[in-house]
Amino acid sequence: MAESKIERYLIDLMLTYRDLGDNIWIIEDEDHSLNGVVVMYEDPLVVIRVLVMHAPEKNRLELFTKLLELNASDVIHGAYALENNDIILIDTLEYDTMDYEDFRASLEAISLALTQHYPILSEYLPKTK
Repeated sequence: MAESKIERYLIDLMLTYRDLGDNIWIIEDEDHSLNGVVVMYEDPLVVIRVLVMHAPEKNRLELFTKLLELNASDVIHGAYALENNDIILIDTLEYDTMDYEDFRASLEAISLALTQHYPILSEYLPKTK
């Protein structure tokens, strides 16, 4: 049942995705700025997450402060989080009450955050020569 509801929403949104099995899908849709976004269903939650970047060794305090500021002021759905040495953007929805509009709003918020925030966050990455 979860599979059909989530896949129906992915299809209705006209997103390019792959079904990885075990109630896991990966969205690979550059046109919607949703490349590498993972959707997982683990009763009772739908978890939507994407790797933003690896945390650099330098300027970590400044970067983490910026992430907290963005969480407080500019992330519509979900939040930035640190997982091991990776910065991720994650949102959770309750499966039973999630409708198409909730799912779409979450994905649109993630897309917006990625496109607007990555240029800001990438300033903390080491400069390549």
